[in-house]
Amino acid sequence: MKKLIIPALLIIGIGFNVIAQKKSMDINSIMENNPNTGTVAAQQKSDKELKADKFYSIYAFDKAIDKYVHTKNLTTEGQRRLAESYHKRDMNIQSEIAYSKLINSNNGVIPDDFYNYAMVLNSNGKYDQSKIWMERFKDLKPNDLRAKNYAANNAELNNLLKDDGKYKISHLDLNTDAEDFGTCYYKNKIVFSSSRETPKLIERKYNWNNKPFLDMYVSEVDGDQLKKPENFSKILNFKWHDGPASFSNDGNFIAFTRNDYDGAGEDGIVKIQLYFSTFKDGQWTKPESFPFNNKNYSVGHPCLTSDGNTLYFASDMPGGYGGADIYRVTKDEKGNWSTPENLGDKINTEGDDMFPFFEENSEVLFFSSNGRMGLGGLDNFVCAVNGKEFGKVRNMGYPVNTQYDDFALIINDKFAKGYFSSNRVGGKGDDDIYSYELLKGLDIGKRLKGVAKDNSGNPIPQAFIQLLDNTGNVIDTLTASDKGAYSFLIDSDRNYKLIGKKPAYIEGETPVNSFGKEFVLFADITLDKIPETIAKKIEVGADLGKIISLKPIYFDFDKYDIRPDAEIELKQIVKYMNAYPNMVVELGSHTDCRGIKEYNQVLSDKRAKASAEYIKARITNPERIYGKGYGKSKLVNNCACDANLVSYCTEEQHQLNRRTEFVIIKK
Repeated sequence: MKKLIIPALLIIGIGFNVIAQKKSMDINSIMENNPNTGTVAAQQKSDKELKADKFYSIYAFDKAIDKYVHTKNLTTEGQRRLAESYHKRDMNIQSEIAYSKLINSNNGVIPDDFYNYAMVLNSNGKYDQSKIWMERFKDLKPNDLRAKNYAANNAELNNLLKDDGKYKISHLDLNTDAEDFGTCYYKNKIVFSSSRETPKLIERKYNWNNKPFLDMYVSEVDGDQLKKPENFSKILNFKWHDGPASFSNDGNFIAFTRNDYDGAGEDGIVKIQLYFSTFKDGQWTKPESFPFNNKNYSVGHPCLTSDGNTLYFASDMPGGYGGADIYRVTKDEKGNWSTPENLGDKINTEGDDMFPFFEENSEVLFFSSNGRMGLGGLDNFVCAVNGKEFGKVRNMGYPVNTQYDDFALIINDKFAKGYFSSNRVGGKGDDDIYSYELLKGLDIGKRLKGVAKDNSGNPIPQAFIQLLDNTGNVIDTLTASDKGAYSFLIDSDRNYKLIGKKPAYIEGETPVNSFGKEFVLFADITLDKIPETIAKKIEVGADLGKIISLKPIYFDFDKYDIRPDAEIELKQIVKYMNAYPNMVVELGSHTDCRGIKEYNQVLSDKRAKASAEYIKARITNPERIYGKGYGKSKLVNNCACDANLVSYCTEEQHQLNRRTEFVIIKK
């Protein structure tokens, strides 16, 4: 399931029909033969447009297109849906024309129209034109994560387009003109999903592309190729979509995606859900539903860790950032899954972020996204993982990524080769599977590991560790584990310094650099233990009443994500709370006056939770930080407003109220 459809929010778009003839058509020729060439009109929908909407709602995009293009005076929504329908069928030249007419109509255009137009232009290789509309989108929605990512990375486009000899790519002979995609490792074989034609008593077709539903297939590896595939399991492959999948390392536990056979959600759409099965007594057991499946949203694209106890997946469940987000859950000793953890805005965007793959040996996360600066529709991205922290997310570049949809990348445990899927030109006609070999290392920064030790070589549990850059600025802090271990994600080719602290020890310092080819670097810190007689004198004379200033942090309007400037202050609080292990801090979060009371209470609660969770993840005894949201009940200035009172305060004055404050309760 390659696409998360908006607004229906269904992880189901198994691929777009690549029609080479249509891709090569001249734009002027298309416009001359398209009866719907007039301006977009804002008016009541005609019967023909309403019929087109019905086809659109059931993903019969070919039929929807036929109705839309033969409807005179399409409404703004109709023109938008025509453009979307073309795009979902991978007819991006036609989609570009339809979006151009929508944009130029100046009638009911929304910021996301500019973004979607820019993405279609990318898919047509028109990067310079795409930048124009991304700038418009960024100006209109500067706080959108997609806009921020574009602003931070658009200068890298030319580098991403270069083939620097990093990858050797091979098209697989087993591909068909159907969808073939979504590989996963299964023992020494490969399992993938396909809508290829197979003999069946009843042949069912999928509205989107009028092709069979997905089944899972298994193939043996033959060098860069895969041998002729076989049906993976007649028990697990059923009537509708089955796959993609993921397995535990022993191959006896599977997580896989399939349709919800119990019916549609409140919107009338049958969602995609996750199921599990165990290989027992020579066959797969009856599939069990993931406890967080829900008729009203989709859950899919599983990635299991080797022991089967951690699961990454994609979902459009409520509470995310906009489209599909990537989540993580863990299984306890009783076999119960934890509450899904959204991987946050370091990974997720308002677009679709999907197909997670976690390589455990190197602790690196791969995923696909259309919400980040890229070369086409979906691109493949990579970042290092450090517990709950994520390093800088990097686009994998050409030729793994192209102007087309490139997605579902996996890599072997030697971090040397793997597979990905793409609907690029040169394939068999739809989504195809490609193998690749990594000829050069991926630039994903470095991992710095070490242990805090005393002068006898014994580990120092829960030492406070600081990472400083070459100018002496503290760029990260953490508390070492009970065995004294610590780990940081750092940039390549830099000089750093580690400082270790703990009561009753003399501060330790270790210089380190990240030059060289090694991905994992090791550097320990030695802290000399202070003799007991001296330590007692220090404790008696210590100033336990020292006042520490904790500054508030601030939020963007209608947002609760942690801003970079807020993260600087939060790291200082983490530093103090780790330096003073008995310190207890209370926090209170607030909004400005705009919006209704009930909404602002919910928003301030989210700000309180985001602030507290950031600190809890980085300190010992995390119960020492707590708090609540106060809505707009505690303004710091005269910027009050309600239904009958309008505030004429500036944005800077409103900003002072959108805050989280911290108070030291105990030291």
